[in-house]
Amino acid sequence: MRSIRPSFTTRGHRRGRRRNSPVPVAVALVSALALTATACESGDPEAGGDASASASAADGGNGEIRIPDHIKDKLKEHGIDVDEWKNGAWKNWSKDDWLREAQDYVNPIIEDLWDPDRMRDAQEPDQEVDDSDLSGDQGVTDPEPQPVQAQAVPPKYHDSAATAGKLLFDSPQGSMVCSATVVADPANPGKSNLVWTAGHCVHAGKKGGWYRNIAFVPSYNDAGKSTAELQNATKEEVAPYGVWWGDWAQTSDQWIEQGGATGGDGASYDYAVIHVTPEKGSDGKSLEETVGDALPVDFDAPAVPHVKSLKAIGYPAAAPYDGQKLYQCEDKPGRLSIGASDPTMYRIGCTMTGGSSGGGWVAAGSDGKPALVSNTSIGPVTAGWLAGPRLGEEAKGVFDAVSGKFAGQ
Repeated sequence: MRSIRPSFTTRGHRRGRRRNSPVPVAVALVSALALTATACESGDPEAGGDASASASAADGGNGEIRIPDHIKDKLKEHGIDVDEWKNGAWKNWSKDDWLREAQDYVNPIIEDLWDPDRMRDAQEPDQEVDDSDLSGDQGVTDPEPQPVQAQAVPPKYHDSAATAGKLLFDSPQGSMVCSATVVADPANPGKSNLVWTAGHCVHAGKKGGWYRNIAFVPSYNDAGKSTAELQNATKEEVAPYGVWWGDWAQTSDQWIEQGGATGGDGASYDYAVIHVTPEKGSDGKSLEETVGDALPVDFDAPAVPHVKSLKAIGYPAAAPYDGQKLYQCEDKPGRLSIGASDPTMYRIGCTMTGGSSGGGWVAAGSDGKPALVSNTSIGPVTAGWLAGPRLGEEAKGVFDAVSGKFAGQ
């Protein structure tokens, strides 16, 4: 089979604060490639520069920053001064200071860093298998699906997609965005604080480390306001259910070791689980209680021949979309093999672009009820289809580690 690896890239691209730029810079750079890891899109190209650019927002208006003791200790372990971090040191992306290893994750809350403007401008993871299941799918690629036009989710988004939201973070290229999903936590029934997304939305992979200022906004722009209307929107209008910071995150070892922005490297393991905490309190309520729902994760979802349809949901941010509204696609999946030794991925027709990465894929689980079975990982620059990892033992191990770390809390 002819290799298709050069066609793939993680769907991230950057776009500056100028609203009149019709084509995100990164899209131009990767346009020669057929695939882009869907969804991260960046804005605020100044984020790697002058520390004063967001110092006032980082101060939260009172010069205070709320950092749990265990995170303070972790920062100290890595020689990071808390006050300097608050005042912009997080923008230092030198190789020596970019924490990379799984145990190195740190993400102290900087109150009001993610204000409405910054949110808006951030642009573009134990049963045996049978013969028809994942092991039988490896090395197999089905014909490319026909594009399925993404449909706008009717506002208010919370009414029909309460578990969906935006994932915001900072990278060396600027402020960026992915999509993410509130998922149920067996260790804290009815009170989950877990969010599912793509690995490339939290960690840069083999050539980088953990992204910074990772925060989840459930039902972002719940009323579906236009970009023009959002110019003067309040934080409560943009983030009606609050801003939730990732106080812990894990992705697969394979993504950390193999993941890349192009070529589809690590895509079969491109998933992540984040434990979140509210930026400014939530009356003691968990994320699940706050939004009123959480999707179970099915690590034993059917193989492609047995899946009638998959629904992908997210906030596409690359043209022709602007990242401010929620969309979804539904299609019968096919199979996509990046490498014969890697698990085969689900693939559906969908026109969603960068910004939708990390968004949940929902199907009838093994019990027949809706469950998260994948997340958007990669797709072509031409935006005709999306692919997501098939969740198996490795994904369950990542999930169980985060769930177990906060069991009973």
